[in-house]
Amino acid sequence: TGPMSSECLGNLLRITLSAEYFEDKYLSFSVVDQTGIAWELDEAMASQCGYTVTYRNWSNIEFRASALSCHSRLEKDMFTVTIQIKASHTPDMKNAETHLKSASCHYGPWSPRELVCESNYMEVSVTREVPQTVKDFIQDEHEDWTLAFPEAKTGEASIWQIAFHQPEEKKALLVSDAWSAGYGLNTTDTRVLLRIPYTAVQIQLVEAQGITFSAVRSSTFYKQQWMILVVDTAVACPVDGVDYANKTIIWTVPKYIQPLSAGATRFKDVLVEAGVDLHKLSAKEMASRKYVLSNDLNAITMKIPIGAEGGYYKTSVSSGQHGAKYTINLFLEHQWEDNKWGLTKHTIIKEIETPFEQVELAITNNSNLSARLMNVTVGTFLPDVELVNLTIEGATIAVAAAVQHGYLTYEIRYANGNKAYVIQVPLDAPSVKKEYLRADMRAYTLNVTLAFITHPTSETFTVPVITVSTIKDAVLPSASGFCDGRNLQLIITRGNVDQNWLPFISDWHLTPEAAQKYNYSLRDNGTHWAISVPFLSSHVNYEDFHTSGIKASLHLSLKDGITLDNRRDFSISCRFSSSELIQCLPNGTVVVTAVKLVGIADLDTSLLVLRDRQCKPSLVTEKTATFKFNVNTCGTSRKFSSTTMTYENDVLYFRPGNDTPAYQLKFVCLYTIKQTVDVQYESKKNPPPSIKPGFGALALSLKLFKEKSYSDPYQESEYPVVKYLREALYFEVELLQPEDARLELNLDDCWATNSQSQDSLPQWPILINGCENSEDSYRTVFHEVNYSLRVKFPQHLKRFEVRMFTFVHGTTLLQE
Repeated sequence: TGPMSSECLGNLLRITLSAEYFEDKYLSFSVVDQTGIAWELDEAMASQCGYTVTYRNWSNIEFRASALSCHSRLEKDMFTVTIQIKASHTPDMKNAETHLKSASCHYGPWSPRELVCESNYMEVSVTREVPQTVKDFIQDEHEDWTLAFPEAKTGEASIWQIAFHQPEEKKALLVSDAWSAGYGLNTTDTRVLLRIPYTAVQIQLVEAQGITFSAVRSSTFYKQQWMILVVDTAVACPVDGVDYANKTIIWTVPKYIQPLSAGATRFKDVLVEAGVDLHKLSAKEMASRKYVLSNDLNAITMKIPIGAEGGYYKTSVSSGQHGAKYTINLFLEHQWEDNKWGLTKHTIIKEIETPFEQVELAITNNSNLSARLMNVTVGTFLPDVELVNLTIEGATIAVAAAVQHGYLTYEIRYANGNKAYVIQVPLDAPSVKKEYLRADMRAYTLNVTLAFITHPTSETFTVPVITVSTIKDAVLPSASGFCDGRNLQLIITRGNVDQNWLPFISDWHLTPEAAQKYNYSLRDNGTHWAISVPFLSSHVNYEDFHTSGIKASLHLSLKDGITLDNRRDFSISCRFSSSELIQCLPNGTVVVTAVKLVGIADLDTSLLVLRDRQCKPSLVTEKTATFKFNVNTCGTSRKFSSTTMTYENDVLYFRPGNDTPAYQLKFVCLYTIKQTVDVQYESKKNPPPSIKPGFGALALSLKLFKEKSYSDPYQESEYPVVKYLREALYFEVELLQPEDARLELNLDDCWATNSQSQDSLPQWPILINGCENSEDSYRTVFHEVNYSLRVKFPQHLKRFEVRMFTFVHGTTLLQE
């Protein structure tokens, strides 16, 4: 049949365009008249001239023409229509292909009055009365018509004017005015026709049995030889009359309505037939489809189950939601006789569309986990739906370009024309979210939004697709640990689930910056974490003392970087020698560090004392307290033997109001009284050591501290510092770079000025050649620097105390 096929359906011709051939093309319709001129069709011309263009069954396009359409060629009982269709791939219709289709249909016999209710117009044609003429009678002359009716003109159509009967007035239009108003008029040898668009001004809404009709009461005047004849050209078509109940369409059409039955008093039904798509159905065919056609005294009713054969579903969108409507193109032919017209034939074409009904779409996860491929099927969809793009992580991507992002999409067609869409994406695609669940399980989440368009209505809707697949492929981080002489070491091997996990010690987030603040070490090379924490630090737990040493442990957790949920715990415990806690110096100074055990939660390390409770710690942290004292003080006891001298003391903790210690740490220092050491030496003539002067970059800092403990320096925001005369100032000079244990910092000259410039005058020397200024009334005092948590290299620091003074000239205070 080619791209177009034709079908004769009573007084209508239908031409159907092939969906496959004309799909995705822009179309232009024209009607070719008897002279070969093509008249391009628009909506106004179609409703005026008896043409209808509809989209049916998703993509199929139908063109219908009335037997009495403007450009029909009428020959006896045949009518012929020729159409021209241009098809192009672009809206400007460039390079369009042209298709011609001509079709002829037989129709007859005509009824005295025929009414057609099309989707875009109403049409009435009536028999034209032809009076008998005397043979060889001279035809009317132009002058006679002009004298009788000045408005009439020879050469116009046979119809002269139309009178519209409206409740408030009658209005007459000449043919030219009627055409300008959108009415279609025509006469043939036997009939007079009037065609009225539903948008016409003269249309009245008439109600019959609760159902609204579009109606026009009109009389048409036409010239016939020497007479002017008038015919009733009233027409009425139902506007509504459709109800829905129990999944059934109920279409009711009242009979013998007033505009069509004016002047008649007796009615008799001749025929009532109905069908679908202008095809009449027999009673048997209707029964097989569960249609019910009933003809009562005053109305004809059709009942159609929603979804029944003959109709079709089409996709619809409401408020962005996907749904469907059932559409069926019914028609009804009612023939009756009355005492005015004789036989009237009323044909009603009614396209019924059910209300929107939301349709849930199935999303099926068919992932092939062994191939590490997510596979999701979305649908089923009707054939009028097309997938146009995907939104992935906020970016909208056309279907054709989605494969570049790892997304493969394809369509599945079913036998009934319906379709589904399949989305495939590798598990390891960046847009697939991976989440650790438990044990060795990981969840893979695909989150993509699909955008669709419907044809030919161009409605759009989206379908969010969120599917989760769980796989046993989680590799958790593992750890190994060891201790050296002064540090606890943890090495964590990372897995495939900890990309967003963070290391915590208790509730303290361990970052490289935070680790440096506490002299810890944290290194991350992408595959391993290496963590080193000194034995004496605030984040180490001390569990017990034993003759073999002190047991210390470090607990580290890995937490989710978003929720901070605990994901993995690691710990390392080591026993360190108790000698790490005590130093017995040859000059009789003892430095001892007491630690807080995990079993004594309420212990306040700042309240630890020695036997002499006046001896308090010189350095306190949350978990340690360090005492520095001479063996002859703080209640230290002494014992002698033949070879050793033993000093003993205790670190004690008393709860308030209780003289029994809740904590006691006994420590001992042994000094050898008499010892013989054999030393083997060999004399060599080595050159005496020498120091060569040189130049290099040294990073130094000078800080002012608040107390003699040198634990709390003044911050930048606290300057200028206000002091009274002879009040102590505690200075510390530190070599910051390079960190070389072989270097020792020595101060040569140090002086004070009356301004911020080191070269300004007057000046007063504080240190001269590394010694105190002998002329100073209050000489500079040096303080010893020992190893601590903050001091890694004591030889890199010098601490000294200066009494506050001011510059005077005579008895005058110098100020600047």
